[in-house]
Amino acid sequence: MAEERLEVLGGFAVAEGEEGFPAGTRTLLMLGPKEPGFWSHLTAQPEWDGGPDPVDRWSRRVIGRIACDLGAKALFPFGGPPYHPFYRWALRTGRVWESPVRLLVHSGQGLMVSFRGALALREAVEVPPPVEKPCEGCTAPCLSACPTGALTEAGYDLPSCHAWLDRAEGAECMGGGCLVRRACPVSQSYARLPEQSAYHMRQFHR
Repeated sequence: MAEERLEVLGGFAVAEGEEGFPAGTRTLLMLGPKEPGFWSHLTAQPEWDGGPDPVDRWSRRVIGRIACDLGAKALFPFGGPPYHPFYRWALRTGRVWESPVRLLVHSGQGLMVSFRGALALREAVEVPPPVEKPCEGCTAPCLSACPTGALTEAGYDLPSCHAWLDRAEGAECMGGGCLVRRACPVSQSYARLPEQSAYHMRQFHR
């Protein structure tokens, strides 16, 4: 997994017969980018060919192969509807929480956290243990970082966000990533490249 610049961001035990998982699932592991090095690795892959959805196509190939090697089932946050509840699954790991602006925040990646897929294992395996929520004791700069007030405790004003990105003043968000995500102190210590954030902003705002 490390050679593909992926890591386990969290996991949890699944009860026997629990609905919403492939039959026989005992453990779910959630996978995401491992930095530094993820973006340079990804953009060197055959999926980066100018075709649509290169990140998703790469995720299907790579995580699908990992799942086959482990006798597991690969699950993805894309490809729906219906969609797998990655947000809810992430909260079960004890390493990801709802932030003050309602976006997910990870213990090591902050508001830059993203999931490329999950592995549904038929075995009960050890998962990364729960840790303390990084928002405890934080001054919550995320709450005031959005220049248009689109991300708050009340939720996400999507039209307001897109309207801002259409303006010249939105170039900083488009070129380096969402200012709210970047304001998180944990995000600032995570080695995600601005080029990666810019790519995802273009996909979001097209």
